[in-house]
Amino acid sequence: LLLVLQFAIADRARLAADREWRPRIVALCATLGCSVPPWREPTALRLTSRELRPHPTVPGVLVVCATFRNDAPFAQPWPQLQLSLQNIDGESLGLRRFAPREYLGSTPASGMIGAGQSASIRVEILDPGRRAVAFGFEFH
Repeated sequence: LLLVLQFAIADRARLAADREWRPRIVALCATLGCSVPPWREPTALRLTSRELRPHPTVPGVLVVCATFRNDAPFAQPWPQLQLSLQNIDGESLGLRRFAPREYLGSTPASGMIGAGQSASIRVEILDPGRRAVAFGFEFH
């Protein structure tokens, strides 16, 4: 029993990310005084607008602007933003993940995006040329 308890405490971050295990880990840590990472639900982040345009002053660079909202009923950590560019066949031409400080322009004042809170992002990327006809966002 002690070995199982030690395993649960040592692996609490991974277990707490599972919807079924989280209540048990939260209760265990409430009893033992350990911490549990905040709940993440990237599927509750909704893209409300997006735009891709040439940089106004730097040739060969694109500016990607977008707005997203946390539709979860709770605050959650700022996500990593994955931007991908695709060709006409839907094949990926490029993919990059951006940390919050990169897409927000600075480190956010709070480590969490509040319930119902919106955020505007802006990133600059190299223009892959005419082969890129679509772009997509994912939150992680």
